[in-house]
Amino acid sequence: MKIRIQFSKHGVMKFIGHLDMMRYFQKAIRRAGIDIAYSGGFSPHQIMSFAAPLGVGMESDGEYMDIEVHSHPGASAMQESLNAVMADGIRILSVRALPDKAPNAMASVAAAGYLVRFREGYAPAFLDRDTLAHFYEKSSIPFLKKTKKGEHMLDLKPSIYELTWEQDGIYMLVDASSSGNIKPAAVMEALYREYGEKLPEFALEITRTETYYRREGEIPELLPLREAGEEFL
Repeated sequence: MKIRIQFSKHGVMKFIGHLDMMRYFQKAIRRAGIDIAYSGGFSPHQIMSFAAPLGVGMESDGEYMDIEVHSHPGASAMQESLNAVMADGIRILSVRALPDKAPNAMASVAAAGYLVRFREGYAPAFLDRDTLAHFYEKSSIPFLKKTKKGEHMLDLKPSIYELTWEQDGIYMLVDASSSGNIKPAAVMEALYREYGEKLPEFALEITRTETYYRREGEIPELLPLREAGEEFL
């Protein structure tokens, strides 16, 4: 049976990188007594895959991983047993069953929502609801992306699906697919550059609010990854 697990990541756990999170969950699943399936071969490993990796220093309420199990005690019991062995800062939010032919979490990711806040003393004087709206109304948002292979200019506008001023920060919904992954810090860098400023280091506190997949149909829509699964007893 394929299982999709949603979890949150807060506090000091935001400084734990993706590979260490994978190792952490491998041990936690054994401690929780989950009857997880293993791959074959000379070096068997737990059948587990994660959705879009979260950057170090970011918090989240929308992290996902998929596992396969031989048997289960029910969704509620599985969630309870996992939460009983979680470290402070990690919380299992939902456990759902996936259809047999459902693509894994990583392959499913189409978009992600983020709430961006400023650390105390870092809120820029130029930024308010009107300047943010003016920035998002631009026909293009150029951004110079630097990689190991060099530099190239991108237009971020097609990859920013929402950009709004909220009471407790700036909300953005952006492309998070493997072919067009946009980091929230890149959007903020472009915003600062638009007004002749440079984004200070460590100015932002970023929380991923949700991770989405695209459900195709007459009217395609973005849905939280958990919605690809169903509740089970």
